[in-house]
Amino acid sequence: MEKQANYIRRIEISNLWGRYDIAWDLRPDVNILSGINGVGKTTILNRSVNYLEGLSLSGEMKQGMRDGARVYFDDPDATYIPYDVIRSYDRPLVMGDFTARMADKNVKSELDWQLYLLQRRYLDYQVNVGNRMIEMLASEDEAVRQKAAEVSRAKRIFQDQMDELFAYTHKKIDRKRNDIAFYQDDELLLPYKLSSGEKQMVLILLTALVQDHKHCVFFLDEPEASLHIDWQQKLIGMIRRLNPKAQIILTTHSPAVIMEGWLDKVTEVSEIATPIGAIEGKTN
Repeated sequence: MEKQANYIRRIEISNLWGRYDIAWDLRPDVNILSGINGVGKTTILNRSVNYLEGLSLSGEMKQGMRDGARVYFDDPDATYIPYDVIRSYDRPLVMGDFTARMADKNVKSELDWQLYLLQRRYLDYQVNVGNRMIEMLASEDEAVRQKAAEVSRAKRIFQDQMDELFAYTHKKIDRKRNDIAFYQDDELLLPYKLSSGEKQMVLILLTALVQDHKHCVFFLDEPEASLHIDWQQKLIGMIRRLNPKAQIILTTHSPAVIMEGWLDKVTEVSEIATPIGAIEGKTN
């Protein structure tokens, strides 16, 4: 029977570029990987994600390594954990048959595509929240009925966060629509019309919202790209407000990302890299 983990407790990667073995013990809340360019931050993240992808594709991967990586959960009997990955760079999509068949012609970049996919998850999230509220309101327990409004609290926090972040440019989220859209001086704006930095914040925070307050892993690769320094400083705290149960694993070059109380969550790649073979046989 499949059993879900709550978080990743350790990541091991063997033979990184023929030079290092990696052993990284993780916290259940926030983990920030730092280091100079080319030291392997993104590779460590990608190989960890590849391992988790392998778990979902083949039961044979559950006890073995994939791409030189092995991930250990908090519960040794767990077989999987839900996860999300945010790629921050807004490159144009390669036009071809695939994009030509897409329903929304506004999708022109990688951030647009991630937002396009996320809109469906947002709709599902709202349905689930609505169903839970209906069930609670129908309860015979008065205490349960009184707590029904709390089910949608995270959505209101997300909407408030959007309005706060975009206040300078007079954008406000449309709270009546079932999809994500904004108004700027009475003009309707779909998220694809936002700047790269604005799209990035919508993507990150909306992903945290639709995780629906459940245990999962949230991978972010250099999320500071295109973000103003004020937004970088607020980022982790805003994610944690939307889903305090998410384990955050991110790479960064930016001191601003860690300035608001996250310095003790930083790990340098040099701290977890050892000569090849030094962690061989260790499974903890």
